[in-house]
Amino acid sequence: MNAIILLDYLGVALFAATGALAASRKQLDIIGFMFLAAITGLGGGTVRDLILGVPVFWVEQQFYVLACAIAAVIVFFTAHLIESRYRLLLWFDAVALSAYGVFGAYKGLAVTNSETVAVVMGMLTGIFGGVLRDIIANEPSVLMRHEVYVAAAMAAGVVYVACNAMGLPRAWAAGLAFVVAFAVRSGGLHLGWTVPAYRPRPGRKY
Repeated sequence: MNAIILLDYLGVALFAATGALAASRKQLDIIGFMFLAAITGLGGGTVRDLILGVPVFWVEQQFYVLACAIAAVIVFFTAHLIESRYRLLLWFDAVALSAYGVFGAYKGLAVTNSETVAVVMGMLTGIFGGVLRDIIANEPSVLMRHEVYVAAAMAAGVVYVACNAMGLPRAWAAGLAFVVAFAVRSGGLHLGWTVPAYRPRPGRKY
């Protein structure tokens, strides 16, 4: 199994686990767990493939749906053992965002041969499942938190595209992009890194 495919599987599985963790916080039944796991695990990749005009990945390979269901069942029977489910959700989300951000950039570049599209696809693939999860579970959106989030997904795409342009082997490019994206997101979670936010100013009088 090459590094790119491994990141794809890792992104889907961990995003699905975060969906199931969100379901546990809302005390849903097993069907609710599976639904949120599938929406979160498959959402970003579905949007990516629809925009790129290629067959949706989980329609062609149903293994991904099964992986989401398995993640949901595991979390359903083990969530009560976890002291801070929301904290674990955020860290799983960080790994998944980094992995899926890289894979989205890889696929965007492979389909369109455009660096700009690759970065955008990395960003969308990395964040969309988590955004859907938070909306459906009525959780505070990760987008509304102050620490870096979208920037980490963008970093995955930018670093992957840059490494590819420099001629690095695909596995090295993917690995380096993953590490950078995870480091950025970890800095947000652990150190409170932020991107400068808009601050309203008094209007000018002419």
